[in-house]
Amino acid sequence: MNMNRKKAAFAISAAALLVALCAAVPLSMLMNHPIQRGSGSLLYIDEDDTEDSVCTKLEEQFSARRLTGFKLLASVKDYKSHIHTGAYRLSAEETTLQLFRKLNNGHQTPVRLVVPGVRTIGRMAATVGRQIMADSARIASLLNDSAYCASLGYSKETLPAFFLPNTYEVYWDMTAEDFVKRMKKEYARFWNRQRKDKAEAAGLTPVEVCTLASIVEEETANKSEMPVVAGLYLNRLRIGMPLQADPTVKFALQDFGLRRILHKHLETDSPYNTYKIQGLPPGPIRIASIHAIESVLNYAHHDYLYMCAKEDFSGTHNFAHTLAQHQANARRYQQALNRRNIR
Repeated sequence: MNMNRKKAAFAISAAALLVALCAAVPLSMLMNHPIQRGSGSLLYIDEDDTEDSVCTKLEEQFSARRLTGFKLLASVKDYKSHIHTGAYRLSAEETTLQLFRKLNNGHQTPVRLVVPGVRTIGRMAATVGRQIMADSARIASLLNDSAYCASLGYSKETLPAFFLPNTYEVYWDMTAEDFVKRMKKEYARFWNRQRKDKAEAAGLTPVEVCTLASIVEEETANKSEMPVVAGLYLNRLRIGMPLQADPTVKFALQDFGLRRILHKHLETDSPYNTYKIQGLPPGPIRIASIHAIESVLNYAHHDYLYMCAKEDFSGTHNFAHTLAQHQANARRYQQALNRRNIR
């Protein structure tokens, strides 16, 4: 009788083991089945995403099929209670288990953030807002807050000097505040002792370097010419001569498409009109590129005081030491404008 009981217990155990093994086989298949067949791409999980919306994105954006295993893991692990925002790269070979672990643990993929060199903070915020989770309106609102800007050490006028156009590696789910913190870190890294010494040798602060760089960049699109233009303006600053930079007049008028600066434009009453004010304007007239900033820090040493756009409309300039030379250059340019009927 005792032997029979042992046989029965063994049979029950064997049957249970067989059932468990049979169940484990399809479960293993569910967990190790590739979740999507498309090429590798990024899944973006936003602040308002839910377990259902994540599954919908997998289905609709990545043609993911057989999400039974993913949903089973999500239910067992209570995924809905701790969904991590971010950008996650999916590979065609990734299994259900691998993908779930990545999302559940928040192992997001860094993305490239391009901070542009543009004319306004608003346009910069709009461009950045299209690349990260933070809303462009929130970024713009933060940067338009005078108290917040003051906490960074800037005013509305000088704030463009805070940003360095470049490509950065970031996490997609950064907030507006995170973005500013990152820019502050990059600013501190850029303005090392060597660059600060060069700025000081030129008689400028870092903000003033960026202000002059913004004028240089608006004055010429020719990169090789930028150090020459920077040297010219520094020559004017040293002798107390007004910068008389046409781009500052356009900025004062907020008319960036203006092709011909007339006498009436030069009379514009604005702290940015360098035909009427002495020295640099209150701040940059755009977010200057790193190349333009470096052109100011490494300006060309010469004795030019005057410049005029070349009459061939090549985007470069004729430089002059004397007013008489400049006037001759200016006449040729004015005649070229007249021939093209540019008013």
